[in-house]
Amino acid sequence: MIPLTRRLAAEGLGAFFLFVCVVGSGIMAENLADGNDAIALLGNTAATGAMLFVLITVFGPISGAHLNPAVSLVAAARGDLGWGSAAGYVAAQLSCGILGAWAAHLMFDLPTLQLSEKARYGLGQWLGEAIATFGLILTIYGTARHRPQWIPATVALYITAAYWFTSSTSFANPAITVARSLSNTFAGISPSHVPGFVIAQLLGAFAAALVVRWLFDSEPQKVNANPAPTSH
Repeated sequence: MIPLTRRLAAEGLGAFFLFVCVVGSGIMAENLADGNDAIALLGNTAATGAMLFVLITVFGPISGAHLNPAVSLVAAARGDLGWGSAAGYVAAQLSCGILGAWAAHLMFDLPTLQLSEKARYGLGQWLGEAIATFGLILTIYGTARHRPQWIPATVALYITAAYWFTSSTSFANPAITVARSLSNTFAGISPSHVPGFVIAQLLGAFAAALVVRWLFDSEPQKVNANPAPTSH
């Protein structure tokens, strides 16, 4: 068993680079897109998908590269991760992820401390987050059951697609939702709209956990999952 301190370090480093990528690529994309939101979103999407593939490949063998409280909480609920370890994972993801958002601001000569003014709320957005997170958990465990070596690719590809097929652009991650509320940039979300997103994400994650138990765990060989993954 890899020591918890090393696993927490991997989660923290992974969250830092994922969150700095999401926020930083959003800033860069918006700066270069000349007001074209579709082009800006395409740039943000490509960078995030590529970074996910790299981070899951690098940190997956150490911590599982959850980088996402929804993933860690589902793993704990399934018995794949202890609740104490899950609490540490969530703390590392959130704290280091916020540092990543601040680092992105510094790189682009923006004020470090910000609050987003970007409105993201309503039934359509919440449903988008629930579906995005449901699909993410399903992707992780389905791949872990049948093609574990493909987890970096399937998660990266799923999030790349979900940026475009969901109304919310697929945050699918409570920690990054909080971090993005602290960035008044392309990737931001108003702090007052964070609770709705987080509730939808957790509902989607645990609904997926029930489906995973029925769909995959009932097969002859039970999943032995230390799921690698995340979202943005």
